[in-house]
Amino acid sequence: MSGSHLIGITGGIGSGKSCVSRFWAAYARLPRIDIDQVCRELLEVEMPGWLALKACVDESFFRPDGRLRRSVLRSAIFADDGMRLQVDKLIHPLALDLLRRRTKDIEGPVLVDVPLLFEAGWEDAFLRTVVVYADRLTCCRRVCGRDNVPPDEAAKAVSAQMAIGEKAMRADHVIDNRNCWLLTRMQTAHLAGWLECHFA
Repeated sequence: MSGSHLIGITGGIGSGKSCVSRFWAAYARLPRIDIDQVCRELLEVEMPGWLALKACVDESFFRPDGRLRRSVLRSAIFADDGMRLQVDKLIHPLALDLLRRRTKDIEGPVLVDVPLLFEAGWEDAFLRTVVVYADRLTCCRRVCGRDNVPPDEAAKAVSAQMAIGEKAMRADHVIDNRNCWLLTRMQTAHLAGWLECHFA
């Protein structure tokens, strides 16, 4: 198969998808794109995402110099489902378009870390989809430790996304990241080898 083969890696907040995708990229020497980083770029001043938000959200979400107050926006999104859907509707198409433009000239597999792959309806953009799985309690505990937030805020962030079990049912492959990192790396290495053999 010519052209790029996009492999979408997703999961829930705190499931460890970014750790897995970074390990996979290093292990298999593959290019990796983080959609969160793509969205951050789109929300820089005068970029398409910034312009889209500027036209539809309150000025309180922006600093005097025009930069987006990201933490304020994030809190508002977690607290308001309607606003989250509105922002996602604006930003997701822009991010998908930028992803396609950045990968159109790459030959071979590209790993793409996509937190909201299924929520955004991006399944058809990928040759294979992979869910990094961890149960809700584990995800909440990791978010508390990583972001230094109270348990109720971590639980709210986890609940704002599609249930991890439903994501696992939709995916082509699942990597279990509930336990030790060694086992997770073994699963990832095995899947990397399997995909290389089947889609070389």
